[in-house]
Amino acid sequence: MGASFSALFFTDCLSSDSSFSSSSSPGLGDFPESCVASIIGYLDPPEICKLAKLNRAFRGASWADFVWESKLPPNYQILVDKIIPFVPENLGKRDIYSRLCRVNTLEGGTKKVWLDKSTGGVCMAISSKGLHVTGIDDRRYWNHIPTDESRFHSIAYLQQIWWFEVDGEVEFPFPPGSYSVFFRLQLGRASKRFGRRIINSENIHGWAIKPVRFQLWTSDGQYATSQCTLNEPGKWFHYHMGDFNVENPNSWTKIKLSMTQIDCTHTKGGLCLDSVVIYPSKFRERLKHKGFLKCF
Repeated sequence: MGASFSALFFTDCLSSDSSFSSSSSPGLGDFPESCVASIIGYLDPPEICKLAKLNRAFRGASWADFVWESKLPPNYQILVDKIIPFVPENLGKRDIYSRLCRVNTLEGGTKKVWLDKSTGGVCMAISSKGLHVTGIDDRRYWNHIPTDESRFHSIAYLQQIWWFEVDGEVEFPFPPGSYSVFFRLQLGRASKRFGRRIINSENIHGWAIKPVRFQLWTSDGQYATSQCTLNEPGKWFHYHMGDFNVENPNSWTKIKLSMTQIDCTHTKGGLCLDSVVIYPSKFRERLKHKGFLKCF
């Protein structure tokens, strides 16, 4: 179907271009750049970049503004103003897409925002330092540990506590779509010995007695909740908190979220808290396929 469509479209373009005679047999380099741009506009960004290496016509077409305008979120100008500090006036749409795909840091390094390169979907991560964690300043309970296993290069490690509660809040101009919110957690503290990853699980306790409760609220009245028992040490999991939808491309969505286990009949410990992540909901299947998803 796609190949037939492409062939037909190229034929139509060539038949309307006076530079080709009816007897000519054009090669890839002979196709008009405008025709190439019209075709590659139907492809995903990585495919467009690969085709740009074929020849001059494809390379020129891959920079067409109208091709990349269709890949950018509908509110991309609001996103640019929010997360990119300086943008030249003559910056093309492909360069704007590329800059938004970089991991852009906000609010003193506690938040990171980027576009997924393949889909153009907005993704966000909020570090443990950007969340309100009960007892976080008391070293009897929590410690901040440097690690290369976090995109923030630091995690919060819980040694032991009775009242476990983590709250967060974010307000951001998410483009229209459906989004899923996750806590990225691990039972057990990881370290390296002779190049091998070692998990210290001796402090893990209290999580199998009662599940952790996740809750999510949005400024337009959406609410989601889930519960999950933490019981698999040594691996980072995304614990699905819930979903929310955005319809207005010009609105800012305010999100409040929480994770609690406040049964004070027992202590809890041995948990690593990395971040909260917000992905387009279609990403849940990616996480599930990779074995990183919990509470689905």
